Amino acid sequence: MPEQHTVKTADGTLYYEVRGSGPVLVLSGAPMSAREFAPVADLLAAERTVVTHDPRGIGRSPLDDPRQDSTPRLRADDLVALLDALGAEKADALGSSGGAVTVLAAAEHHPGRFGTVVAHEPPLLELLPDAAAQREATEAIIGTYHRDGMGAAFAAFMANAGFPLPEEDGEGQGGPEREPGEQDVADARRFFVHELRGTTRHVPDTDALRTGPVRVVVGLGAESGTLLTDRTSRELAKRLGEDPVMFPGGHGGFADDPAGFAAVLLRTLA
Repeated sequence: MPEQHTVKTADGTLYYEVRGSGPVLVLSGAPMSAREFAPVADLLAAERTVVTHDPRGIGRSPLDDPRQDSTPRLRADDLVALLDALGAEKADALGSSGGAVTVLAAAEHHPGRFGTVVAHEPPLLELLPDAAAQREATEAIIGTYHRDGMGAAFAAFMANAGFPLPEEDGEGQGGPEREPGEQDVADARRFFVHELRGTTRHVPDTDALRTGPVRVVVGLGAESGTLLTDRTSRELAKRLGEDPVMFPGGHGGFADDPAGFAAVLLRTLA
């Protein structure tokens, strides 16, 4: 079982878990919480001190002001707060989806605290040639949330991101999905109202990342070819002058194939 901790920050409380021993590795998502990373964290803990956490305003990491927006820069500051709480001078980090944008901001604004950061499928929509259209699509998704609720908003989000809708994927054998709980509803509101816009509109300083002291690696799922994040990941890698590192599975490869994902990550960090 992981050690469970909280640390008070200037504007809230961060919940985090610690497993294993060795060099520190932070796994970060947004809006994914520590729970989603647990299977891969258990495997990585054989070689690393692995830190997972609930990002600000999500799950067990409440903010003093729940109306505060979540930005990649603020989430990057939170990663440093976790390192400070651990007494760790430096760490490597893997961020996936919105968490990938977080670790890129951490590499840019806190370069002395990170060795290698792996940005797995960051949704950096502003890097795309159709950025204006993507910005409009994001605003439409947020509007759908306000007008029609979380179910409709998630459907619109998934469709725009390139994920097959349930009626399209040919599976549908698992019975009805569980009803969302109170925390699910709160986290969805947090995502659509206070996180999605700031994450997708983030523009990293790729020149600074390319020439800075932090080794920046772009990760991409082998099965993500139809996804919007395939485009954003490849564009980021191009601007950094590198090829993306291919991970097993798709956007959620860390959960779909924890063993395969952990193996690629450890090789990448070696």
